[in-house]
Amino acid sequence: MTPSPALPAAAATRMYQEIGESAQAIARQLAANRERVAALAAALRRDPPRFVATGARGSSDNAATFAKYLFETRLGLATASAAPSVQSIYAVTPRLEGALFLAISQSGRSPDLVAQAEAARRAGARVVAMVNVEDAPLAQAADHVLPLHAGPELSVAATKSFLCSLAAIVHLAAEWADDAGLRAALAGVPAALDAGWPLDWSALVDGLAEARSLFVVGRGLGLAAAQEVALKLKETCALHAEAFSAAEVQHGPMALVEAGFPVLFFAQRDDTQGSTLEVAARFRARGARVWVAGDGGDLPLAPALDPAIAPLAAVHRCYGAINALAIRRGRDPDRPPHLRKVTETL
Repeated sequence: MTPSPALPAAAATRMYQEIGESAQAIARQLAANRERVAALAAALRRDPPRFVATGARGSSDNAATFAKYLFETRLGLATASAAPSVQSIYAVTPRLEGALFLAISQSGRSPDLVAQAEAARRAGARVVAMVNVEDAPLAQAADHVLPLHAGPELSVAATKSFLCSLAAIVHLAAEWADDAGLRAALAGVPAALDAGWPLDWSALVDGLAEARSLFVVGRGLGLAAAQEVALKLKETCALHAEAFSAAEVQHGPMALVEAGFPVLFFAQRDDTQGSTLEVAARFRARGARVWVAGDGGDLPLAPALDPAIAPLAAVHRCYGAINALAIRRGRDPDRPPHLRKVTETL
């Protein structure tokens, strides 16, 4: 596909510029939120919630998937996504007494998320809002607000706000668990993003230039990366991408994988790595076109990353490849057709 002459160069898009601001935004967030997160974490240790429920849409819901795996693996606390339509459409009163309700949104303006947070608070949940706009309606409905500090995000595709959401989730988990190792890993995120940015992912761009469909696969903490990348490929590249767990993809979806079918894997260095790489090898044996992002994979990342940090670095670098792929496929990633920056669902 030949890009239109009217398209910007890949490095001139707003999406590219905002991806490049992510490391600085995360550093700003960690400094600005230090006292807020410490106070919230101390309160959660004194009065632990029975479970965590999340409310989010789009990229923010992918961040909620990350929160699920991080809270369950580092805190042992059951975490589940709650559907906003249960309150906004079905008008059902939730039973959330003693729960922590985590609402995640870039704009904080979607009416269904605001209604969900208000209902959770009335039901006895402690509501924490992670928002980029600190005075948004969602923030006003919360007991605690953790600003994302991503700064203005003008491209329709959310990039730095997603990465800032993941950083805020890691920050909360590290302080709540009083985990010195996770704190240290989080402090290294800005440097890890900067180190990974120039790494060569052109093989992915070349391999997907003419593709019509692909699977994006991760497991555990890496599932959120797979979900987010699949979403961005759809909205910016008009490429049909489906995200799967490395466990679930072996069931029905595997029947679609034939010779040449593209599959992108995310594999972080934890207990899921071995099984994820085994599935990748199985797909390769069937003739699929496979890429693995992670240690020893086809798509390089900064080495020896904590498994809770690896998804941030992987998505950050993949965003750059997606931006380049969109231009290569004749699309403007800043202006996907039929989409708006803020979607106010009911």
